[in-house]
Amino acid sequence: MSIWSCPVCGENLLKREKSLVCKKNHSFDYARSGYVNLLPVSRKKTKLPGDNALMINARRSFLSRDFYKPMSDSLCNVVDTFMPYGGVLFDAGCGEGYYTKNVYQSLSDSDKNAEIYGVDISKYAADAAAKSCRTAKFAVGSVFHIPVIDNSCDVLMSLFAPYCGDEFRRVLKPNGKMILVIPGRRHLWGLKKAIYSAPYENNVQDYKLSGFEFLGTEKVDYEIILKSADDIQNLFTMTPYYYKTGIQEHMRLKSLSELSTEVSFEILKYRKKE
Repeated sequence: MSIWSCPVCGENLLKREKSLVCKKNHSFDYARSGYVNLLPVSRKKTKLPGDNALMINARRSFLSRDFYKPMSDSLCNVVDTFMPYGGVLFDAGCGEGYYTKNVYQSLSDSDKNAEIYGVDISKYAADAAAKSCRTAKFAVGSVFHIPVIDNSCDVLMSLFAPYCGDEFRRVLKPNGKMILVIPGRRHLWGLKKAIYSAPYENNVQDYKLSGFEFLGTEKVDYEIILKSADDIQNLFTMTPYYYKTGIQEHMRLKSLSELSTEVSFEILKYRKKE
């Protein structure tokens, strides 16, 4: 049974041939790659919201080189600990699907028989994710209006995506688990030093979140060395810094053929309070 809900009326959506249809006959067709668009025009602030094709392609190319695999492996271990047999995992802001695919493979290796769903507001991201992991279910949608039914998810994960506590609590089952991945204080410090004359550390959010019990954090810190201009540019392009810097900063980075930088992640673990 699908956990998708109709973005028009909120009723459960069921698969009918190449579409998802609710009992009020609102219908949403699958794209050729396998995702479905559940983002109403009324909830779009721009014509094409979310990450553009350039950013998605850069991220896909960079992540395919497994520079972030240690963090992905740690995430998979946490998900595997939390996920019951036959459970449902929801990826809120799934991006191009790199982590969703890795988590799916990890759960499959553990014979958890899990169902995996993912939503991203970018149609380019949903398209790439659907192509990356054919066995998961993906949709274009907003994490502030998640198109799934109430109390339907055992585990929700959100990596570097906007936080929406009310919606996350709504879709999680009683005592459901939430996993947030955030950048550490000195994440991409070497990249920042290469771009900015006065780099700044990231602000790390308060771990306490209303409606959730904090279960702890796992920190993943290491160094990566990028030995090609393509890897450097892909890393730069997949970050907000690409769009927040000027020509001078772009040219400074283009002159580099090698870059060493810290990467720093925090995997935050929570349980939904009842």
